[in-house]
Amino acid sequence: MTLPNSIDETQTLLKDQGYICGRELATVVFLSLKLGRPLFLEGEAGVGKTEIAIALAMGLGRRLIRLQCYEGLDASSAVYEWNFPAQMVAIRALEASGASSSDTLETEIFSDRFLIRRPLLEAMSPQKGGAPVLLIDEIDRTDAPFEAFLLEALSDFQVTIPELGTITAPEAPIVILTSNRTREVHDALKRRCLYHWVDYPEFDREMEILNTRVPEASDQLSREIVAFVQALRGRDLFKKPGLAETVDWAKCLLALDAISLSPQVISDTLGAILKYQDDIISVQGSAAAEILKDVKASAEMGQ
Repeated sequence: MTLPNSIDETQTLLKDQGYICGRELATVVFLSLKLGRPLFLEGEAGVGKTEIAIALAMGLGRRLIRLQCYEGLDASSAVYEWNFPAQMVAIRALEASGASSSDTLETEIFSDRFLIRRPLLEAMSPQKGGAPVLLIDEIDRTDAPFEAFLLEALSDFQVTIPELGTITAPEAPIVILTSNRTREVHDALKRRCLYHWVDYPEFDREMEILNTRVPEASDQLSREIVAFVQALRGRDLFKKPGLAETVDWAKCLLALDAISLSPQVISDTLGAILKYQDDIISVQGSAAAEILKDVKASAEMGQ
């Protein structure tokens, strides 16, 4: 599928894959695609940053290649590795056949068939259907040396393998980087990208998202769920519930055949929306009942 030609087309493309977003986010996604610039998405965990890459890949019919970042990730782990066990078997076979020349051995064992392509190298390799979507997820979990390497790799869309030389992408991949802002990412990397802060959605948009993801939930239950979750986000919690938790909670409530929220069903299912025991303790009981009371009162007033 060809790239969208307008902001509206971008918004529609994402919506067709179940991703509901506002015009600001659709605009920066469109510009990223149009200009061939990496897109840096920052925001709290669970607000839908990763889902944008998934929706884009599905909507464009492109392959999604994901580099999940973690502390200690280095360039070699992100780019390539050699299949050492297979190389050792090949060396023994070559020696047994009399091909003991060091040049012959090196040429044979450091060839493409022994190369294990990691996400960055895979994203720079030819792909059927066009350039892939490269998702570099949670870049804030890595360290400064990897950021510096990534900055260089994304500038020219090429990587160097000492045994094979420099490999350049035939077509620049669609790059999306995400960060939960557990630490600040260096300005040099951010300047290479278009930037957008992905925030928690307003009530109406979260309702639209929930209706898209869990259409079997009644309007009343959906409204109560969204209102309750949004009220939780206004409290002093260690980890505020994201969109993923809203959807998970709705599915849990439907599995329990709940038709509306009650203090008991909230107490039974708090683990679907809160992931830390201290947060659960601070909300359960009278606090949850008070939030639910406000939710019900607002619903009766038509808000």
